[in-house]
Amino acid sequence: MSKKVDVFSLKGEKIEQISLPLAIFGQKPNDKLIAQALRVYLSNQRKAAPRTKTRGEVSGSTRKIWRQKGTGRARHGDRYAPIFVGGGVAHGPKGNQNWQLKMSKKMRKQALFSLLSQKLNQGKIMAALDLGKIEPKTKAAALFLEKITKVKKPKALIIVKTDKKESESVFHSFRNLPKVRVAFSNQLNIYLVLNSNWLIFEKKALDSLEENWLKNGVK
Repeated sequence: MSKKVDVFSLKGEKIEQISLPLAIFGQKPNDKLIAQALRVYLSNQRKAAPRTKTRGEVSGSTRKIWRQKGTGRARHGDRYAPIFVGGGVAHGPKGNQNWQLKMSKKMRKQALFSLLSQKLNQGKIMAALDLGKIEPKTKAAALFLEKITKVKKPKALIIVKTDKKESESVFHSFRNLPKVRVAFSNQLNIYLVLNSNWLIFEKKALDSLEENWLKNGVK
């Protein structure tokens, strides 16, 4: 059974339906694989930024804090021991933690295809004709999305063909909408799709989707 999606004009009118590749949009749901792919993606965005100083790295005087004997207090060296306020930190983060996780290319693709299939079955995917000809104004972009989704200020992902020059006007039109992101068809990932309620494909992007993800093999 073929999968089809509605294609809308820039006026928000439904003009046709086009078939979608079953290899991408006809997959069975796999929530566990989707969750695993999301965890790997988010973990790989992490940076090992926190780093604390040891007592040997804290700058200041190394004078003995008080004499060794006769004070009734415990013996100490300088005041930068971890037990003192302003001292070094014992066993703190070193800034070299490795948060990177691995997932095979085949599994990442399968997770993305499964999620795209779910979105299609939910009626959350549609296509737009000549999206690059939209008036480069935020108001026009917002009105277009409202017409096709029937939702005011929808949380949407606009997917365009991998051509910076042709897609420049699309980025200019939608970039100021707070809940809308624009991405190239070969840059789709599990996070972008999950973080959007609606997926709006440029018709040209749909035409090249199969070539990008199945023939050329996006990494």
